Amino acid sequence: MTQPEIRPIRDAADHEAALDRIASLMAAEPGTAEGDELDVLVTLVEAYESRNHTIEAADPVALIEHLMEARALTRADLRPVLGSSGRVSEILNRRRPLTIAMIRGLHERFGLPAEVLIREYPLAG
Repeated sequence: MTQPEIRPIRDAADHEAALDRIASLMAAEPGTAEGDELDVLVTLVEAYESRNHTIEAADPVALIEHLMEARALTRADLRPVLGSSGRVSEILNRRRPLTIAMIRGLHERFGLPAEVLIREYPLAG
């Protein structure tokens, strides 16, 4: 088995490539080669971002939308965790907040950080 090539993140292109690779590794099991690669890449990205970007606190809905884009998920893929298609729409359109059960489900099924999902966020009128 060949070891992945892990390099320092020096510029925006390196950063984007590392983020793409992280997205592809999100389902990696801890303690595996892919899980170790994920841990190292996350550490490198965090170091790069702390030096080069001020990052606003992630919004739970924005995080879910990023997950969907990164993993090419549809709204239907969220139904087992969020409920009916109507409930998924309410969440993504910011008409209803996430419940504790939804937060647990998103964390367990997709590995999203619970500390981001529990943050308050603005709801639509």
